Amino acid sequence: MTVEPSALRTTGGWAGGHAAHLEQALLQARALIESTVSMHRERQVLPSTVARNNIAQLGAAMEQLIGTARHSVSIALTGLGEFTESALRLLAGSPVRTTVRVLCTADAMQLCADRLRPIPESRLDARVTDRELRRLLVVDGRVALVPAPPHAAEGQFAVVHDTAAVRALELLLAGAWSGSRDLADHLRLSPRLRTELVRNILERLRAGHTDEAAAREINVSLRTYRRYVAEIMRALDASSRFQAGVRAVECGLLSA
Repeated sequence: MTVEPSALRTTGGWAGGHAAHLEQALLQARALIESTVSMHRERQVLPSTVARNNIAQLGAAMEQLIGTARHSVSIALTGLGEFTESALRLLAGSPVRTTVRVLCTADAMQLCADRLRPIPESRLDARVTDRELRRLLVVDGRVALVPAPPHAAEGQFAVVHDTAAVRALELLLAGAWSGSRDLADHLRLSPRLRTELVRNILERLRAGHTDEAAAREINVSLRTYRRYVAEIMRALDASSRFQAGVRAVECGLLSA
């Protein structure tokens, strides 16, 4: 099914003096993302800059938006589902003329790594985060596609054209991007580094405990403790224990 241009086009636009118009657009976008804003207005509002659609139009809407990208495509992905599947299929199958930024949660990272391989590394910046993330697509900083929250009408999504509202959505994505880590680096980390024992060692390295005290606290021999420390530093490509602690946070092995 194709989406008629009118399904993606909104009327009006934000300019100085149109505060009510801007507020309406931001509230609608926030309601879809955060599920916390309800609209209870008794006054007349200007035409909306958020075009709502249903799940049958999702793939076509994403294809149209990505196909018009000139500079950048930024996307946040969580888990599996129609949004993630459509986004990865379109990104991998479309001629890459722009910078592609993908931020995903841990449950989507392997799928992202597999599907994004056709995109040249020079064009792709893929990262993973442990933070709470909302699905979102932003094209050129001028238009965004926002799926509805889980408890909203099934399959609903919105295409947001209002410049200020899109900017607000970009800031939400930038906040999630902060503290994320490179997807390829994350996948290269040995599963051995993700054990409870290694986390305990890393916490003590960060706290500055002596080897003797740390080994005693986690109930291993001093020799075993030092062997683990050497393996951790080698795996994290760290030249000092302090650097190992910093890298552990960057890689999500320790919370900040």
